[in-house]
Amino acid sequence: DGIDALAQRVPVPVRTDIVLDRLPTVVEATGYFVVAEALTNVAKHAQATRATAIARVTGEMLRLEIRDNGVGGAAPDGGGLLGLADRLDVLGGQMRVESPLGGGTVIVAEIPVTG
Repeated sequence: DGIDALAQRVPVPVRTDIVLDRLPTVVEATGYFVVAEALTNVAKHAQATRATAIARVTGEMLRLEIRDNGVGGAAPDGGGLLGLADRLDVLGGQMRVESPLGGGTVIVAEIPVTG
């Protein structure tokens, strides 16, 4: 799928765990964008040696989790992550970023799959 292809282009080994049926186009596109931006940040800033991208539908939400073992310190109000939060907000979604210095980064995004 698209996320697996994306993960293969990142210069850091990425394990994907994607278990999804087809979703509304806007949800799929937004989910892809979230993973793409997160993995781009891993490649550019994290100094990570590995990353993971997980996607599941639980209840009525698409839940995406992207994590790495890098240096941490990602700013949730930085340009790329703020743009993601805005895009998710438009769909009624939300994002959480945990990125302690030296502790890697975890981004969790949730997007409603029904409107």
